[in-house]
Amino acid sequence: MAANAVRHGLAVDCIAVSSTEKLSGDAFSAWQKAVADGVKVRELADISESELASAFAKAGLVVDAMLGTGASGAPREPFAGVIACCNRSELPVLAVDVPSGLNATTGAVVGEVVQATLTVTFIARKAGLYTGQGAAVCGEVIFESLDVGAGVAESGESPVAVLRRWEVARNWLPKRPANAHKGQFGHVLVVAGDRGFGGAGLLAAEAAARSGAGLVSLATRPEHVTAALARCPSVMVHGLIHGSELPPLLNAATVVVCGPGVGQSSWGQQMLQQVVESGKPRVLDADALNLLSSRVAVPAHNQILTPHPGEAAGLLNFLVPEIEADRLAAANKLQSLYGGVILLKGAGTIIASGEATVDIAGGSNPGMATGGMGDVLSGIIGALYAQMVESPAKAAAMGAVAHLEAANRASVDKGYMGLIPTDVIDALPQVFREAEPASNCRKGEK
Repeated sequence: MAANAVRHGLAVDCIAVSSTEKLSGDAFSAWQKAVADGVKVRELADISESELASAFAKAGLVVDAMLGTGASGAPREPFAGVIACCNRSELPVLAVDVPSGLNATTGAVVGEVVQATLTVTFIARKAGLYTGQGAAVCGEVIFESLDVGAGVAESGESPVAVLRRWEVARNWLPKRPANAHKGQFGHVLVVAGDRGFGGAGLLAAEAAARSGAGLVSLATRPEHVTAALARCPSVMVHGLIHGSELPPLLNAATVVVCGPGVGQSSWGQQMLQQVVESGKPRVLDADALNLLSSRVAVPAHNQILTPHPGEAAGLLNFLVPEIEADRLAAANKLQSLYGGVILLKGAGTIIASGEATVDIAGGSNPGMATGGMGDVLSGIIGALYAQMVESPAKAAAMGAVAHLEAANRASVDKGYMGLIPTDVIDALPQVFREAEPASNCRKGEK
């Protein structure tokens, strides 16, 4: 890179953090060629702190090619010091393959890490660039295969993850026939909203209604019924005092969403108990997961759990930093304990379903860091699960990327700081409109 820059007339200050005497193979050949082409390579050991600071002060761009994909743990000196200088400079940074200090496999950071503006990664995408701290330090990520994809496939190496984006996932939605009726697209029952948390259930129910469910019911505290009907009259709202009132509603449901604002009091415990005992396909979120964490794990093939890192830590009896240290491993561990599908929320949401590879929802949106966003997600997933009841993993992955896509579109007008969950719900119809295959009625329109 330095040689090409010099060839194009750019001024280049190339600093070798470790000694060039340690280079071998292709790296040694590249160094020889660069020097022959006029690149002055300076050894860090021969540069004073003031000279290093001066080099950063004069630069317009930093290229980070210090540590590669094999590095793990906290960067040692002298790398840690140079990384700190790089970040203090506030210059735009181009990272080669992976920002130095980032674990390319897990997305974890221990110690100093380069804050890149742009990361160009090669041959195969690295999972750590798209989840955990990777989403915060990589900046824009550009992938270049170097035309060796076939060779990677032939090597027998299996991917650990598949990157999912809305442009592909939207094609999974089943086609709606011209003579469609509401009974064909599932009945979602949302069990949510103890006293003081009525909005959580309403957000989940309205999100389900905006995500294509044929019917949506909400089982909540009686005092929330009037507000729920005023906000979303298409939702069938039931005020429940005791869990014994829930079975008739469960019998009519295709999929149950349980947890948003359900609380951890006796009311929430009764509701969750009835949901689990029903054996219905279910999406469990929020307080339902907190309640599960105090019970012996019972696997179920037809459930989708949607924990954030704190809830995941409770379910595994881990600390949150342990979850974030390896999000892929944590999601797989949860799946082995609880079965079904695990959706571990956060930047670069992980979806684990017991397969050798997990799904990663590509992208992040800082505006989603506000209360109620998870309730919207559980409603979206519940509606998609009701329409794709044989494909819970696809429903979870599609829900995650649709949720993110709606948030991104809402952020165009609202920004990040002003984004609230109802903005995301309002953006859902346009997002799902793109997922609607052309129906027979549309083909007949003139």
